[in-house]
Amino acid sequence: MGKEFRGTIADHPDFDAGSDAEALYDAMKGFGSDKEAILDLITSRSNAERQDIRAAYKSQFGKDLIDDLKYELTGKFERLIVVLMRPPAYHDAKEIKDAIKDSGAGTDEKCLIEILASRTNEQIHNLVAAYKDAYGRDLEEDVIGDTSGHFKKMLVVLLQGTREEDDVVSEDLVEQDAQDLYDAGEAQWGTDEAKFIMLLGNRSVIHLQLVFDEYQKIAEKSIEDSIKSELSGDFERLMLAVVQCIRSKPMFFAKRLYKSMKGLGTADNTLIRIMVSRSEIDMLDIRECFRLRYEKSLYNMIQDDTSGDYKRTLLKLCGGDDDMAGEFFPEAAQIAYKMWEISAMTKIQLRGTVRPYQNFDPASDAQGLRKAMKGFGTDEDTIIDIVAHRSNAQRQEIRQTFKSLLGRDLMADLKSELSKNLQRLILGLMMTPAEFEAKMMKKAMEGAGTDEHALIEILVTRSNQEIQEMCSAYQNAYKKSLEDAIASDTSGHFKRILISLAQLQSSKKIAVTCVYFPVRSVKNQPSYFADRLYKAMKGLGTDDRALIRIMVSRAEIDLFNIRKEFKETHDTSLHEFIQGDTSGDYRKTLLILCGGED
Repeated sequence: MGKEFRGTIADHPDFDAGSDAEALYDAMKGFGSDKEAILDLITSRSNAERQDIRAAYKSQFGKDLIDDLKYELTGKFERLIVVLMRPPAYHDAKEIKDAIKDSGAGTDEKCLIEILASRTNEQIHNLVAAYKDAYGRDLEEDVIGDTSGHFKKMLVVLLQGTREEDDVVSEDLVEQDAQDLYDAGEAQWGTDEAKFIMLLGNRSVIHLQLVFDEYQKIAEKSIEDSIKSELSGDFERLMLAVVQCIRSKPMFFAKRLYKSMKGLGTADNTLIRIMVSRSEIDMLDIRECFRLRYEKSLYNMIQDDTSGDYKRTLLKLCGGDDDMAGEFFPEAAQIAYKMWEISAMTKIQLRGTVRPYQNFDPASDAQGLRKAMKGFGTDEDTIIDIVAHRSNAQRQEIRQTFKSLLGRDLMADLKSELSKNLQRLILGLMMTPAEFEAKMMKKAMEGAGTDEHALIEILVTRSNQEIQEMCSAYQNAYKKSLEDAIASDTSGHFKRILISLAQLQSSKKIAVTCVYFPVRSVKNQPSYFADRLYKAMKGLGTDDRALIRIMVSRAEIDLFNIRKEFKETHDTSLHEFIQGDTSGDYRKTLLILCGGED
């Protein structure tokens, strides 16, 4: 049985190369050109059919179709249409030729990495042949002449196109390869880069996926984390790209597309290259990965970031808007996924940034906090230093000791001495996780509107036990069940799903098939929280409630992983973002919780 087609551009059912060649000629003759007709025709034909059209155009009119298109069109629209008219291997060859830049202006390593890390053996062989045909040069020699070190060696290995095919899985070698990778890096002083190159450059995709799982067990960390700690520079970036493509090419390209459009300006070469090269292969999967990871459809991001005929052509290649599948509150998708209780995070070592204090003395800390709040003024530095450097369990001991030693309520004292965001942050740290979650749920539902984002974030990412403890804390604090509170503040399908989660009905799975659900959070919680933190601080103003909620609740669970995802996705560190978006003692406390600069 053949593999299901996952592209957005397929062969045209009533294809006639001669008729299409004539239609394109008519669209370009005379004064001006019919751009609409050109883009409609070219984006509704497969690349193989476009090559037939080029041949028919030459034989019928004695002219080169690409030359005529270049003459009639301009700007990014012209570049995109011309790329669509080239055979894939020849376009890859041109991209690599441009990336190497004989002019000495520098090498576009990201382009080299993207193409050579993601292409199949057959695509690599076709690329090498096309490069030779187009430029009369040997691609391997040009790459060797323009790169260096282990980066060069891995590129040369990839250029051989000798990766074992997917049906080659040496089960007896899986454990050995995982151990060899561990021994080559984590287990020794220095790194045996040659072992990484040999294994990651030659073993089959399925074999390496099994090796990565086995490596996780041996090293107690992901292969990606090991590469980040053992390798550096372009070689590190290349090896990470290879690993990402082994795990999921659609996700690799979704990330590349997002980075090409986010922020000021657009990396149009990257955008064009990926949209064209994947349109007949896996664009549907890329769209799905994009929507799951970024909570926005690829279609909408293209629409917001481009314009004119260029935009319309890209949207045709995209093939559809994944946000149009249902108007029902989109992020509720994370709830549907929660009910599956399937998490890829079992393969990732979760690490917090706040750990139990080594020389912990609750009586000394209680006295220190009392002294910091006694008399005229408040010593915020001491309060921050004690509270932010203790685990939650230790903070509960301090609360208890404060009461028994001094006969005072620590929470009440902190509330009276601190103010604004610092007060909210320190009080959040001093609560038990269940108390804090209950308070966050209450805050999300009170006032003139409901903070659906907060409700979803909490209910979707907490375990059954955490939800149960939160429900008890909510009942104790507010004398009302969380279920009743949700029922009175939400409606429809959204209400029913939220109540089901609050009731811990994980065995009674709700089928929500009538609505599109972009689900992600449980699949990769650090990625989800990294995006939530980014959205809390980007643009004008800060969503301090979301910022405090995530920083407090994840500090002892996976804030280190969240930091790494934040850096990878947004090309800036969480530490830098917090530093630029907050101030004073509030910022100081958040930075301590953040735990470091990446």
